[in-house]
Amino acid sequence: QVQLVESGGGLVQAGGSLRLSCVASGRTFNSYILGWFRQAPGKEREFVGGIRWSTGETYYADSAKGRFTISRDNAKITTYLQMNRLKPEDTAVYHCAFASNGMRIGVRSREYDYWGQGTQVTVSS
Repeated sequence: QVQLVESGGGLVQAGGSLRLSCVASGRTFNSYILGWFRQAPGKEREFVGGIRWSTGETYYADSAKGRFTISRDNAKITTYLQMNRLKPEDTAVYHCAFASNGMRIGVRSREYDYWGQGTQVTVSS
């Protein structure tokens, strides 16, 4: 199995920045995908973005594109979510997720096999 640990969440004022990290351990596959999701209280979990590990290909939700950037560090088996120009509506628990298969970067939660416990991001106005 794969274990995922997120970190980097916190409280930031609107317009500020945060960088989240996700460290993966355990058995992995060459073609795996690491995705970022978020869930605010009373709302459905939504896709933020993802990265294909073998190629570095990234894909972002419209809400994240232009403000958020996903990167990777192969030596540390770590993915980062750089969040800039944060808005109050970005407030949520952010989760890292692992998918072992897929020709495309999935946007649905059920396409991912393992999940981290999440890190809280709060953006104040």
